Amino acid sequence: MIRATVNDADRTHRTTYVVLGVSFLLLLGVALFAFESARSSEEAEAKADRYRAELSARGLGVPSQEQIVQVLGDDGGALCDDPDSALNRAILYGTLTNGAGGPGARPVIADNNVLQGQLLAIKVYCPEELEKFVEVTDVLKFADMVQG
Repeated sequence: MIRATVNDADRTHRTTYVVLGVSFLLLLGVALFAFESARSSEEAEAKADRYRAELSARGLGVPSQEQIVQVLGDDGGALCDDPDSALNRAILYGTLTNGAGGPGARPVIADNNVLQGQLLAIKVYCPEELEKFVEVTDVLKFADMVQG
């Protein structure tokens, strides 16, 4: 009977050690994730500040740092996810229309500043994609449409 009690105690200690070990590993994972998030947040804020400075230097509207960080993060988000893809070009071309739906939709000559914010964001967040995006936009016609 004493022997059975020792085995039960050993089993209880082993179970305790396993539970503590798993808990420690989970806490370590959470700590590493939090550390990486903080570093990512600092990078996102620095890039947002650069983007805000670029917008301000060109006299364009400047959103808050928090808004930019939430949308673009530290890597540009969807903006930098192949801006030259067919889907992204279709979305871009679809926004440069007269606003009519269906067969009444027509392309328009847009104002020169329409793409400036997007070009500046690509310049700051994913400069390696800038040349391809400029090639896509070079075929578009722009003019001074908005008086400011």
